[in-house]
Amino acid sequence: MNTKTENTAATTSPAEIASNLDACQSLTEKVQVILPIIANNAQLAEEERKVPKENIELLKKIGFTRAFQPKAYGGLEVTLAEFGECVATLAGACASTAWASSLLATHSHQLALFSPKLQEEVWGQDPLATLSSSVAPLGKIEEVEGGIRISGDLTWSSGCDHAEWAILGFIRKGNEHFPEPHTHFAVVPRSDYEIIDDWYACAMKGSGTKTLKVRDVFVPNYRIESAKALMEGKSSGYGLYPDSEIFFSPYRPYFACGFSAISLGIAEQMIKWFIVRSKTRVRAYTGAEVGKDVPAYMRLAESRHQVNAARALLEKDWNDLTQQSKSQVLPSADQLANWRTNQAYAVKMCIQAVDRLFESSGANAWFNHNEAQRLFRDSHMTAAHAYTDYDVCAQIFGRHLVGLEPDPKVI
Repeated sequence: MNTKTENTAATTSPAEIASNLDACQSLTEKVQVILPIIANNAQLAEEERKVPKENIELLKKIGFTRAFQPKAYGGLEVTLAEFGECVATLAGACASTAWASSLLATHSHQLALFSPKLQEEVWGQDPLATLSSSVAPLGKIEEVEGGIRISGDLTWSSGCDHAEWAILGFIRKGNEHFPEPHTHFAVVPRSDYEIIDDWYACAMKGSGTKTLKVRDVFVPNYRIESAKALMEGKSSGYGLYPDSEIFFSPYRPYFACGFSAISLGIAEQMIKWFIVRSKTRVRAYTGAEVGKDVPAYMRLAESRHQVNAARALLEKDWNDLTQQSKSQVLPSADQLANWRTNQAYAVKMCIQAVDRLFESSGANAWFNHNEAQRLFRDSHMTAAHAYTDYDVCAQIFGRHLVGLEPDPKVI
């Protein structure tokens, strides 16, 4: 753990935090104020295997979880560029917190494309309500009058301990717009599922990515949307907020924007750690000052260039997506292919940058108390999601570049 961060967190009182937050104008500034406490709780997150309650309370206090909530319900509707910067900043302090909380935030964008009746049910009763998800179509359903009955053990629900609702994936028959069976999402309240405490992982330990046990739960049709409809502007809530800019975008670029931002934040923090470490590190057997070794600063230079390139790529996409939403025109297949796969490539570069520095950081970097080993572990987890798996994305983009139709087995 960075000593400066620890000392800052230890000496910042609640009154000081409140005073500093009052002076902030943007969400980015507010994240910076609470960052020392988030960093100081990183070890606690790993021990509890979920985001500490204090972190969630602070993030709710500054409005982070409402970043993509409609202003009609008190949300902020921040730009994707500002949100991406906030997520990257949080990830440098605690990637697990950034992972879980960014998903709680991005699900609000998805919900804003569902039916007005559902939005009122969720946010009308509790404007601070959040949703976790298990979006892979693992749910088993029975079609019944007025909706479905869904069952299953639905995995990978990050931040579920802190959410009041959940978004569940399943396959449903097609409709007039999309005739083939495809993925749909059902939204259910916390009372309709049990959280199975099974998150024992070697990375993102504090993300609380647990399994949701669902048994024969009725979901009315107004709480269901087609994934294709959410991508193509045909969902029941599309166009509901004509004065908004962010809700004229498909759900997926917003849903998935945090993964690459987290990878970026981890890599940038690793560079900071390596610089500080190199200034004070002396080799035990030779007494050599590592910071003055040619290999050390050459590794640092290459990693810095690589992370700069990843940031430039992501920032361009964040800004392009923002402008696309402002135009109220859905992105083309070419834009979607680029945005999806650019994020995976940025993650690949960030992991390479982290690995280059970690592999030369010595045995001390492997101790559990050392921040570097957590950054190393969490960095690799950012490429484990289906959206950022570069082997998958290279296939998607390669087929697109040569004019082949998308392979339905590769999504």
